[in-house]
Amino acid sequence: MDSGRLFYFCPMKQILLFDDPAIRGSLLPFTFTRPVADIRVGILKISEKWEKISGSPVSYLTQPYLEEKFSRTEGDHLAINAGFLPSRELIQSLKTLNTDEALFLGKIPVAAYIGETEKNLSFFAHKKPIQLDFQPPFVQHTWDIFRFNGEAIRADLRLITQGRTSQKITDPHTIVYSPENIFVEEGVKIKAAVLNAENGPIYLGRNSEVQEGSLIRGPFALGEGSTVNMGAKLRGDTTVGPYSKVGGEISNSVIFGYSNKGHEGFLGNSVIGEWCNLGADTNTSNLKNNYAPVKLWDYTKGGFTNTGLQFCGLMMGDHSKCGINTMFNTGTVVGVGANIFGDGFPRNFIPSFSWGGAAGFSTFSFGKFVEAARVVFSRRSKEWDTTEQEILEQVFELTKSYRIWDKTT
Repeated sequence: MDSGRLFYFCPMKQILLFDDPAIRGSLLPFTFTRPVADIRVGILKISEKWEKISGSPVSYLTQPYLEEKFSRTEGDHLAINAGFLPSRELIQSLKTLNTDEALFLGKIPVAAYIGETEKNLSFFAHKKPIQLDFQPPFVQHTWDIFRFNGEAIRADLRLITQGRTSQKITDPHTIVYSPENIFVEEGVKIKAAVLNAENGPIYLGRNSEVQEGSLIRGPFALGEGSTVNMGAKLRGDTTVGPYSKVGGEISNSVIFGYSNKGHEGFLGNSVIGEWCNLGADTNTSNLKNNYAPVKLWDYTKGGFTNTGLQFCGLMMGDHSKCGINTMFNTGTVVGVGANIFGDGFPRNFIPSFSWGGAAGFSTFSFGKFVEAARVVFSRRSKEWDTTEQEILEQVFELTKSYRIWDKTT
């Protein structure tokens, strides 16, 4: 995933990142509320990686109900499967792609030039197929988000810091190992922390804060305006997106942004969407007692699928919350807008807009959900607008079939 300066490119047309329907389904619940390209892996979202490399904004070919927020610009485009992360080899292949050709990885469409009036992927059938002879980094399952995260942090750091100089860490009580692998943006506050970048880089975004007693090992990325609370233990291959607060112990996990895990408790090999909150002492199991491969709920098959991974924790969609002392089983999937609380282990697939826990669930009414979401947005000085509401209302309808109970809270 080397995205060095030599591999910047200016495509013949502006870039359009498209949702491959099969891949989008495998990335639910995160793609209920965003296109694939809006997923964060490493420091940047997939769309931001392509913007940096191409030097111009990208647009999206996604679900109709997401188009108001994630729009498509006018004109012809170079259409790229949004699941593919930029790499040296892939960019070189794109440079040589002709307008009458289409790149494939096996049967998976990778890239092709597309006209302004073309609205779906049928255009691939009318192009000369060109097969890639290598495997680019490709996010096609939810667990790929944390699995690729460490290498993506390294690639993103090279991409966004070339030709720039890190701010200095001036606090005399902060201990730093391998300072050459640490990049600090403007406005960062650090007090009495330990930063160990011997095994991978550490990136601290603009106006972020690392409080006293925090222990951080790279690869690690902290987004703009985010806070690492006192005494946190943050292991490698972890990303905390912008405007989030974290504490306790986190390992090989990705928090997209605007979410909080501010207290003690363990989060490992997990992905947390935006606008989520994990109550104090929430713990996720990421390893089964018998060391067997972890199974996860798969929306595309309506059942559980084997990840092939020994370590896999929690997948939590946007706007979901859990109360204090919540315990998540290994390989739990939580949909969008769920509210989980109570003692015991809740089920390991929790549908969107669920209300309850191990004792049982009812439906979190959409009206009450919106009331809470408005408050959460206002706390971050964000406006809850009709676009957000219409997207979430559509998700509420799309996920009705998973809520098999009759009660509404």
